[in-house]
Amino acid sequence: MMARHCSPPNAPDSVSPPSSRPPSPGPPTLLTRPPYQFHAVDALLPNFPLPNSTLLILVRTFGGDDLIRRAYDTAIREGYRFFSYGDAMLVV
Repeated sequence: MMARHCSPPNAPDSVSPPSSRPPSPGPPTLLTRPPYQFHAVDALLPNFPLPNSTLLILVRTFGGDDLIRRAYDTAIREGYRFFSYGDAMLVV
C-alpha cells in the first residue's frame, strides 16, 4: 500500500486486521515519529516538506534519517522545489 502526500500512513496500520500486523504500542497519534514501525504501508509519495515541519518528521520516520538526508542533499544540489507545489519523492 502506498500513502500519498500528507495522507497519514499510520492510519491503515490502526485499521488493518490484527492478524496481519504485529501488536501496536497504542492508537495512532497525530505526530508519527521514531521508533514507529509502519506495517500496512510499503511506500510513501510525499512532496519535499519544509525543514522543521511535522511532515518531514513523518517522512524521516518512514524512510530513515540517512536516506532522507541524502534525498534532500540531492534536491538542493539539483534545484528541486520544496513544499506544496514542489517536486515529490518516492520513499520505499
